[in-house]
Amino acid sequence: MYAIVKTGGKQYRVSKGDVITVERLAGEAGQSIKLDQVLLISDEAGTMIGNPFVEGAFVSGTVVENGKAKKVVTFKYKAKKDYRKKQGHRQPYTMVEIEEITKAANGGDTVNDTEPAAKGSIKSMKKAELIEYATINGIEIDEKATNAVIIETIEAAMQ
Repeated sequence: MYAIVKTGGKQYRVSKGDVITVERLAGEAGQSIKLDQVLLISDEAGTMIGNPFVEGAFVSGTVVENGKAKKVVTFKYKAKKDYRKKQGHRQPYTMVEIEEITKAANGGDTVNDTEPAAKGSIKSMKKAELIEYATINGIEIDEKATNAVIIETIEAAMQ
C-alpha cells in the first residue's frame, strides 16, 4: 500500500515505514503529524484518486528531526567591473517517518486497474482506451472516427 501526498509544494510517494525529507513543518522531534493532502492511495483492492485530494484520507507520521540541508553557495561575478557577491543558503527540512496510511471512512472513489474508467472521465481517454471502453459496454462505434466523434457516440449511448 502506498500513497501520494502533497506538502511544501511538492509531492511524495510514501509507504508505511518510509522516512522522507520534506520542507520544514511545525513540530518537534518525536511529535506526531498528520498529512491530510492525499492525492492518491493504492493498495491490493484498487486505487483511490482524489479530485484534487482523497476526501477523509490522511497519512500519519512522526517527526524524526528538524535540520538544515548542506550549504548552497551562490557566487556572482562580473568581469572587469570589480563586482563579486558570495551568498550561502541552508534550506530547513523536517524528516518524517511514515507510520500509517488511513483511507477515507466512506471508501471514496475506487478505481480497479482492470475495470474501465468511469463515465465522467472518457474525455481524457486516448483513442485505444475509448474503443476498449465502448466494446466492454457494448456500444458500437466506428474505429476510424476521431476521438470527439467516439466520445459523442459513447455519451449518446449512455443516456
